[in-house]
Amino acid sequence: MTYTGNIRKMRTELSEEVQYTLPLYDLIEPLEMISMNQFIGQEISLQFENEINCVITGKRIKKAYGDGMSYDAFITSPMASPSIIRPELSRIHEGIALRDKEWEEKHHLTPHLVYLSLTSEVKVGVTRETNIPYRWIDQGAVEAIILAEVPYRQLAGAIEVALKDYRSDKTNWRKMLKNEYDSTDLLDHKDELIGYLDEDLQQFISDNDEITKIKYPVMSYPKKVTSIKLDKIPLIEKKLKGIKGQYLIFSDDTVFNMRSHSGYKVTLEAS
Repeated sequence: MTYTGNIRKMRTELSEEVQYTLPLYDLIEPLEMISMNQFIGQEISLQFENEINCVITGKRIKKAYGDGMSYDAFITSPMASPSIIRPELSRIHEGIALRDKEWEEKHHLTPHLVYLSLTSEVKVGVTRETNIPYRWIDQGAVEAIILAEVPYRQLAGAIEVALKDYRSDKTNWRKMLKNEYDSTDLLDHKDELIGYLDEDLQQFISDNDEITKIKYPVMSYPKKVTSIKLDKIPLIEKKLKGIKGQYLIFSDDTVFNMRSHSGYKVTLEAS
């Protein structure tokens, strides 16, 4: 089986084990969807075709910014706005757009969640309501719980900022890929963190105390993690032993971040 196209981040489905599908594009036009779980335990090859195309315009670029954008797109697209990384900066609820009013009204003036996820440790995060559970899977979380439900993005960011002194908003990706974490009760963390919020923010605490557990299709986890990139290794030929987050995990304990190669044109072949 041989497939050629431009990479995007893998799409996911929560089931007994996470199901991964890799979308390939012809520049910016959808080409085909490839089930990646079927290749676990097999030798696969990824050949970089020495071409990167902006995921917004399709224009050929030398270097990708963000998730596969040209520099021009990165500094102008609402998908790379400062409020993407720092939700508290969003002002669309005031009628003020940072980059694109229509896009920000559609994506930021909509219900958002503040959540706790267990990746390498317990972290606090923000995402749109419609991004759950996909956001948790992309992080490589093994468990997650909803902390607060709010009507727009900036408010979720305000809650996250209030809690950053008590829980990290970052993931140690190496520990996550080695599946190293301390068992803990996310509901206990939720109850504790509520007490750190001002009363005006406590009104948004979610009544949903369900803990979502996530299992990944991994034969065995690496003991030492080495990341590889197509820019330095244009041909990767290895046995795929698992997928977690947006990473392919190979039998020699190297890992490949699919999302960070968005826009790269590759040929994928499985034996």
